[in-house]
Amino acid sequence: MIFCIAVIILSVAADQISKYLAVKYLSDISTLPIIKDVFHFTYVENRGAAFGMLSNHRWVFMIMSVCGIALMIVWLAKEKPKNRWIRAAVSLVIGGGIGNMIDRLFVGYVVDFIDCRFIDFYVFNIADSCVCVGCALFVVAVLVSEAKEAKLKKMAGAGDDCIGIIETADKDGQADGSDEE
Repeated sequence: MIFCIAVIILSVAADQISKYLAVKYLSDISTLPIIKDVFHFTYVENRGAAFGMLSNHRWVFMIMSVCGIALMIVWLAKEKPKNRWIRAAVSLVIGGGIGNMIDRLFVGYVVDFIDCRFIDFYVFNIADSCVCVGCALFVVAVLVSEAKEAKLKKMAGAGDDCIGIIETADKDGQADGSDEE
């Protein structure tokens, strides 16, 4: 659980520090090209959900965030997943959710500033990145875990066949169970 707490704290800290810097240095200049027309830091006050949907409904997002974060924390504490990647993934989603919830609670909007213009995408922040990376990591970790489990079951099944052949060989003196010599 210490690992999960550390990931959550680091996610929230990185998010809040980066947003503080964005407010301090970007709010007056609006946008700062790092690589012109490719990557900019652009100050945006997002009053909605992802991509600005449902603007000015912050209490809906607060309630949803609290419920989602609480459910994930309870799941982590109860299930104690052995897979470190799954623990990291869920912790990133929790940290990202907390980061954006802090903004909504204290300033009424979420500060976004990462502007990837080369893909013509919305402006986002570290918390959004943590949630997206965490979700993707969770899916990949579950798929890899399921694939490993299926492979182990298949190998165990093949092992049962080998055991059957060995038992037959012990009884008959031949590996294939036939009476031919």
